[in-house]
Amino acid sequence: MDLSKSWTITTKDFAVFRRKRSVIYGLVAFPLAIALGLPTVLALVVQRGSATYAQLTPLMDAFAFFFVISTVYLSTSLASYSIVGEKVEKSLEPLLATPTTDSEILLGKVLAAFVPTIASTLLGATVFMATVDALSAPDLGYLFFPNWTIAVFLLLAAPLACLFSVEANVIISSRVADIRTAQQFGGLIVLPFAGLYVLAEIQVITLDALALLVLSAILVPADVLLFFVSRATFRREAILTKWR
Repeated sequence: MDLSKSWTITTKDFAVFRRKRSVIYGLVAFPLAIALGLPTVLALVVQRGSATYAQLTPLMDAFAFFFVISTVYLSTSLASYSIVGEKVEKSLEPLLATPTTDSEILLGKVLAAFVPTIASTLLGATVFMATVDALSAPDLGYLFFPNWTIAVFLLLAAPLACLFSVEANVIISSRVADIRTAQQFGGLIVLPFAGLYVLAEIQVITLDALALLVLSAILVPADVLLFFVSRATFRREAILTKWR
């Protein structure tokens, strides 16, 4: 596999994304809304005297799970534009005529959705951590972030969840004919992750570092399975003759 060919495809998709304002706004606005909105919730709770930051530390860790959800949501949008968008604009067939293998094209498409999503998520998480620390440090007497829990969130669970979403969207994209439909079906992938957060809020589970390691251990074989399925789906012959 020639990685330079895959990266060329990735950078071409980056150029397409830059022309899509909705994509750019989503990459910037969604993580920043989480990064600034959730600390605001904490500040309002403390301001009303309902709790102190010391009492809210479990919630601070749980809030970080929104950045895992963010990677799933954002990658769905990017993968839809990267694959279905080219189907709609009839630019996928010329790409298949180039001297690249199916795996090189697929890798390029995966990176096009994965890299901006992770970069955007890390930026939002950095703003989130800095904001929470600025608000809570006078009460706690130390900087709450970074800690081991958010490290597992950002360095393990979020990338694995993002890869899971991208691979699933490759499969979805092979069965739909327009971007909106791909995004609607792809959006269903968010539901299991949102469900985990709800379970944490009602104290059925705890989103600590150990729980995230368990989640990551589940995502690894799921990602491997989806890799083989997506690679089997993304074949020249099938794309040219069967993809609608």
